[in-house]
Amino acid sequence: MIRSDGLRWGILGTGVIASLMVGDLQRDGHVVAAVGSRRPEVAAAFAEKHEIPQSHGSYEELVGNPAVDIVYVATPHVLHLPNALLALSAGKHVLVEKPFTMDADEAGRLAAASRSAGLVAMEAMWTRWLPHMNRIRELVAAGALGELRTVVAHHGRRVVAPPTDRMYDARLGGGALLDSGIYPVSFAWDLLGAPIGVEAVAHLTSTGVDRQTSMLLTYETGATAALTCELDAANLNNAVVVGTEARIELDAPFFAPTGFRLVDAGGTVIEEYRSVIEGRGMQFQARAIESVIANGQAGDPVLPLDESVAIMGTVDLIRERIGLTYPAR
Repeated sequence: MIRSDGLRWGILGTGVIASLMVGDLQRDGHVVAAVGSRRPEVAAAFAEKHEIPQSHGSYEELVGNPAVDIVYVATPHVLHLPNALLALSAGKHVLVEKPFTMDADEAGRLAAASRSAGLVAMEAMWTRWLPHMNRIRELVAAGALGELRTVVAHHGRRVVAPPTDRMYDARLGGGALLDSGIYPVSFAWDLLGAPIGVEAVAHLTSTGVDRQTSMLLTYETGATAALTCELDAANLNNAVVVGTEARIELDAPFFAPTGFRLVDAGGTVIEEYRSVIEGRGMQFQARAIESVIANGQAGDPVLPLDESVAIMGTVDLIRERIGLTYPAR
């Protein structure tokens, strides 16, 4: 797919997720114009590896580059707000890695800044735009599942790292919840909307972040969402959406391009879906934000800005329930 709208990407951050995103952008025909890091040599090495025309030794230089229209923010969670605000102040649209920010207050500030500037800010919850999720939403909207009753989703991975790693650092938003738990929480929001009740239990590490968290969200319809995330254990990472007439069984990992089965109440498979795409699948969120910008829209209904803010509010309630706090920054 070769794009012709001329929108040009700047990559803010040079970690693993940034590298994956650039691969999908370039494979899909998007224009990656520049990359920025706090260290010139790191930016230069990243640019050389990915054949990016320009590199910058500061984020300020990157967002000030007139050859950049959209900035992809791929820094640690704690830097999402300041980095996104920096890009917006320079007149750039922003696609901000999930979690959108550290909390709902920060998310609201980011949303307000983008609207004040007349620019697009979108959360890079890439799962929302994957083809299998489009089909699932179609099935739910068509009533194929009947009334939704239960959403179950897991995201657990075994992180082998010393206690000094950012994953165990509360100052950087470490722990299972923001890195892994955000996926099942956003998944439940996608299918069931805003919860009316939030309960959670967790075990915290010696560094004060959550090692594992189990969440129960309740809804006005009587539906529930049972969600888990782990930092030191590899879960199945699958998901199930249960309705009165049928259920959808998503293969692992449910948040990446995957397959699913629509199974009726009698256990018969009535539809089987398989994802066949190029790359990791991060290009779909890029297509979405480019379309929003090209059409002069404020956002994408697949993940509206206000919903990203509200999801962080749910995460805040989960943290309150489990006693997880982040030091003042």
